[in-house]
Amino acid sequence: MYIIKNGTIYTMGKEGVFQGDILVANGKIQAVGTNLSSSDAKVIDATGYNVYPGLIDAHCHLGMEEAGIRTEGDDVNEYSDPITPHMRAIDAINPMDETIKHAREGGVTTVCSGPGSANVLGGTFLIYKTYGNCIDEMIVKNPAAMKCAFGENPKMGYMDSKIKTRMNVAALLRETLFKTKEYMHNKELASTDTTQKLPPYDMKLEAMIPVIEKKIPLKAHAHRADDILTAIRIAKEFDLDMTLDHCTEGHLILDQVKASGFDAIVGPSLTHKSKLEFENHKIMSDYCSP
Repeated sequence: MYIIKNGTIYTMGKEGVFQGDILVANGKIQAVGTNLSSSDAKVIDATGYNVYPGLIDAHCHLGMEEAGIRTEGDDVNEYSDPITPHMRAIDAINPMDETIKHAREGGVTTVCSGPGSANVLGGTFLIYKTYGNCIDEMIVKNPAAMKCAFGENPKMGYMDSKIKTRMNVAALLRETLFKTKEYMHNKELASTDTTQKLPPYDMKLEAMIPVIEKKIPLKAHAHRADDILTAIRIAKEFDLDMTLDHCTEGHLILDQVKASGFDAIVGPSLTHKSKLEFENHKIMSDYCSP
């Protein structure tokens, strides 16, 4: 047990910013206020320091691409097939990767990390804490979301083989969603009708069932305005939960994004200029904020 005393506390809530104390026991905040005390608590003097809540990164690939290591440490994208919903980030994250330590030291305590955007369906994300040496013991939620991608990245990743246009990106996603619904229907029939046989086990479609059942959302990579609208169109068509990740040109279609009801994870903002569309994030934030 310990008390952080006399820090400038940023609550990020209605309490605002104030000078005070934080009591922590068993790794959990027990109280935030002024003049807190406990006879058996270690005191950490935070006079002159700012104290912030732990940062949460809602979309990253932390632990899947090791710093300074190329092919042997790069497990972000599985380029063997554009449809890989059965890939699981938990099987690729290296908790020993030094970037996880760097994130923690920078104040990031929790991340939602998973596959990249080369595939139309890339696999499942998980939420984990940035402290530990065994990913199984760091999990907050697994699976947390199913990664899908629209637009330029699946095109570029498979231009020489399977994907030439945005039409095919959308068609491959729709086809997988239709097949999943049919697979689920056939499994249900077999469970209630002894004359019906179970369909052959399909690992890809099994991974998509939680998406159809709205137990986990689609995590939709979309930068360009038309790609954002395609993601919304398909999610509505199949009645899915979804987050719009990056949503970089969302400021061009503010009314449509807000009316969709889907949450947007906008960014990254603090990075190199890897995309032409990395502009105007504040416009969208101001418009969509309550």
